[in-house]
Amino acid sequence: MSADKNEGSEELLDGDPGVPRQGVVDSDEIVMGLVQALYPRKPYCLVEAWTIFKVDVSEDELNKIHAAGQLPLVLFAHNVRFDSQRRFDVGDWMRSTFATSFEEGFLFETRNTVYVLCGPGHEKSASLNSVLSFF
Repeated sequence: MSADKNEGSEELLDGDPGVPRQGVVDSDEIVMGLVQALYPRKPYCLVEAWTIFKVDVSEDELNKIHAAGQLPLVLFAHNVRFDSQRRFDVGDWMRSTFATSFEEGFLFETRNTVYVLCGPGHEKSASLNSVLSFF
């Protein structure tokens, strides 16, 4: 692992979990019905033990991210509870691409997937290099 990757790892895992946040606490069945109604035909994934990284970017990088229809937010979850397309096994970890929307405090949408944030999690700032190099 390169020194840059080690630095990114240290930034993300420095012992500071970030600001506590609360995801949805309803049953999986209720949440799945809601997601299917709000995002018909879009794959979805229920995750827990999650962190939203608010990516620190320059104004130029932010303009590029916004021009692509995205937000400087990336999701990491330690535990996948359910994936509608079975891309992840139950218990796998995951990292998303940049968000396209973040609704209701628990619906984290990317171009390809809606991630449902279940239970407690965190929000934390990190550099773009750290977020992209760590996973």
